[in-house]
Formats: sequence, structure tokens, C-alpha cells
Amino acid sequence: MNSVAGPRNSITDVGGVLVGHHQALDSDATIGTGAATGCTVVRVPGGAVAAVDVRGGGPGTRETDLLDPGNTVRQANAILLTGGSAYGLAAADGVMRWLEEHKEGIPMDPADPSRVVPIVPGAVIFDLPVGDWRIRPTPDFGFLAAEDASTDFVRGSVGAGAGARAGSIKGGVGSASIRFTDGPAAGITVGALIVANPVGSVFDPRTGLPWGAGTDGPEHFGLHPATAEQLTAANALPVKGTVLNTTIGVVATDAALDPIGCRRLATTAHDGLARAIRPAHSPLDGDTLFALATGTAEAAPNFPLPPAFPPDLLILDQLCTAAAVCVERAIVDAILAATSVAGIPAYSDLFGGRPE
Repeated sequence: MNSVAGPRNSITDVGGVLVGHHQALDSDATIGTGAATGCTVVRVPGGAVAAVDVRGGGPGTRETDLLDPGNTVRQANAILLTGGSAYGLAAADGVMRWLEEHKEGIPMDPADPSRVVPIVPGAVIFDLPVGDWRIRPTPDFGFLAAEDASTDFVRGSVGAGAGARAGSIKGGVGSASIRFTDGPAAGITVGALIVANPVGSVFDPRTGLPWGAGTDGPEHFGLHPATAEQLTAANALPVKGTVLNTTIGVVATDAALDPIGCRRLATTAHDGLARAIRPAHSPLDGDTLFALATGTAEAAPNFPLPPAFPPDLLILDQLCTAAAVCVERAIVDAILAATSVAGIPAYSDLFGGRPE
């Protein structure tokens, strides 16, 4: 099985996927004052098959029951990832408003294309102590993030990652993609977008290397072990003190999956989260991953299987393996791209600048 990163190494390498951010971020924000929050919208024009897997003990979510494969609606129009804890779910109203204005949603009246119901599942991170507790994403944040959505987007301390903390250091938004060049999934792309805000650690205290560099090796990211002085400073940072945290994200593929296949993609994507964060899925996290399948690279399976198996089983197996790797890489991308906010040091502050 051979694969390469997509041209952007981003979830938007998946055909039909767009990403936008909106944030309020003051340069002089502190723990308790100023603005340091935002939201990120993954928009799929025309809709995409969707599913979700919630693993953390403290989730904050919207429309996740709708995504059960046994339920009626099979598509989502956008996914909201937001700061602001449960308050931030209000940003989904703005995403719905943008979609309604652009006639995106479930058509409810054949005679009037403006009568649609947009489907916008979402999940939150707890970032309220970073900046002023009372400043959190509103419906206007969601509208502006949906408006901003495109194939190119910024990573790091932006959008839903503006106030994110990854253990003792600054968290943020990261992304990665994989395109298969041979095997059953040849020509298909998988991508991930992650907002890293876990209570757990994202780097090895013995080496300073991100846990998520374990599969590919540190050289893949241009990293090398830290010096003794760097490790001393990093390991002296106080542990994260909040009782609510959470890593959330979206994995997407341009394969044509049904809701059950999408659910399996979301489930195995959590393997990447567990490789890159220690501990993951704790009672203090609301770890939630959505999956989207746009079908823009639709290809008929041509590998014979026993009739008891679904015909796309071998394709799905490759996609699930890739989803976990993309999530792992996206978490590393998030912490390498993050910059200090409210006095929370970034990985680059502790161990050197991000490789170009």
C-alpha cells in the first residue's frame, strides 16, 4: 500500500471540503481578560454523508443523535468546531443562517428552493478561562466562519484553536491528508482537521518530541530531541488545571461511503488521537470526531469478496488506517503551528521554531 500527502497536506485535499475560521483574539489577552476564542467550520457544498464517534467523558455536542447510522438523515451540510464550551454551540445558528441564505440544506418544498433545513452537527472545546470568560462564539462567529470557508486556511492559534491548550502548552488547529497511489483505495484521499485542546500531554517529557511523531518518526516533521535545558523548562510548566478540555475534529474522504462506513472511519480515527495525546478519552475530555464522505472520487470496488462482506470492505480498511495517521499528524501540525496566547507557551517557544 503506497500513499503520499495531498498537495496541501490538508483536509481540503478531499474534493468538496472547505474550511473557514472566525475568532476574537486580543494580542494582550490573559488568563481571565481579553478575547481569545473562536470557531472553525468545515463546509461541504451540496452535503456529504456524515457520522460521529464521541469518546470523551465530558462532551459538548449538537446534532450527534441525528448522525446515528440507523436514523433517517444521511448527510450534513457543515460541521461546527467551536470554543466557548456549551455556550459556543450558539455559533451553529449562524452557520445555519449562512447555509439557508445560500439554499444549502434538506429541501422541504419542491416549489420553493429557499425552504431548506441545513444540517450542522457540532462540538465544543472548553476554553473559557483563556481570555474573558464572558467572551465566547456567537451566531455571527459561525456565519463569518462559514463565509470564510475555502480550500486554503490558516492553522495554529486560529478559529476554534484560538484559546486551545494542549496539556501544558498552546494548542490549536492542525490538518493533514493522505492520497492512495495503489491498492483498493487508489486515487482516494483521506484528510483530518483537529482542534487540539486536551488535558493530556502532547509531547514526551523524556525527549520533547510530540507523541504524535511516533508513527512517522521525528524526521518526518523535521524535529530532533530537545536539549537538557529545554526539557527542564518544558517539564517545569504547570499541568493544565481546568476540569473540562477536549480534542475535536473532522476526518473526511472523497470515497463514496454509506453512514455505517463513515461511522467506522470516525471510530478508527480515534486511534490517531490516542497515539498523539496521553492520556486520551479521559473523563475530563469530550473527545469527539466527525466523519464526512463526499463521494467525489467515487469508484466501484473491483476486488471480489464473499457475499457476506460489503463490497467496499477493502477500500474502507485502507481508509480507516489512513484516518488514524491523518489525525495523528494533524495533532502534531496543530502544536507546531500554534503561537503563544495569554501567556501560554507554544511548542516552538520551548523547543525551537517550526520547520519550514
